[in-house]
Amino acid sequence: MIVAVVLALAAALANAVNLMTQHLASVSAPAGTSGVRLARYLIRSPMWLLGAAAGAGTYILQAGALHNGPLSLVQPLLVTEMIFVMVLRRVWIHQYVRPAAWASVLTVAGALAVFLAAAEPTGGQPAPEAAEWLTAGVVIGGIIAGLTLLGLHGSPIRRAGVLAAAAGMTWAMEAVFLKTATETLSVSGPVAMFTGWPVYAFAAATVTGTILQQAALHVGPLSLSQPLLAIVDPLTAIVLSVWLFGERFSGSPADTAIAIAAFAVMAVGVTALTRTAPQTLSPDEGRPLPPPAQP
Repeated sequence: MIVAVVLALAAALANAVNLMTQHLASVSAPAGTSGVRLARYLIRSPMWLLGAAAGAGTYILQAGALHNGPLSLVQPLLVTEMIFVMVLRRVWIHQYVRPAAWASVLTVAGALAVFLAAAEPTGGQPAPEAAEWLTAGVVIGGIIAGLTLLGLHGSPIRRAGVLAAAAGMTWAMEAVFLKTATETLSVSGPVAMFTGWPVYAFAAATVTGTILQQAALHVGPLSLSQPLLAIVDPLTAIVLSVWLFGERFSGSPADTAIAIAAFAVMAVGVTALTRTAPQTLSPDEGRPLPPPAQP
């Protein structure tokens, strides 16, 4: 279990590095650079390449975490990516971060710790049964498809919300496929993994989730889509962990109530963090102005 926690936190850190480095590389491109010229600039940028390597490392570390621990433990821990991004903003690019954002960071970290301690996710089977795959695929896939259709029309706020929810559910399914493919690799080897369908379902979910996430970020406000992306993923993963893998939580009603309350507080903290964090990478954004000079 400790190995799963360490690997999940490392995956969250790697993805935070990926987001920061690739964004820094993009904004440092010469003015007016776009299309093929932008792509050529980025693939020659050490910063962008570092981000790409960190992105690949994220999947490797997440696969290791899912292999060594329950889905219901690993996916909630990936929320710490938002905390790592805030720390990197402060210590790497020396960006000013408002006290309200740090308070949100502490809220997310504390609520996540309480949730995992109260829920105590454990157990589970290594791979789902065929019937469970079918029912989960039909139900979750149907919900994702329905949300995607709803996101094609309507107000920007509604479209961003439903597309972000669809993306979050897709990321949870991606984690399920990754966990199953990794289990096949460890038990039967690479040939069995590449001749089985979960690894290709993982690839398809990665592409689909990326498209839905980018669509959500494009059509509506970040303050709506980012919290939904961060919360719907672990929430769906928790449902799938019980449904597909038979994972268990603390049987005490009091502990269950505490876990539910802690998850709700974490969701509030994630929303607050999205709204109080700096919206650009400018080091001086949001910094209080110095008091006027005395005459």
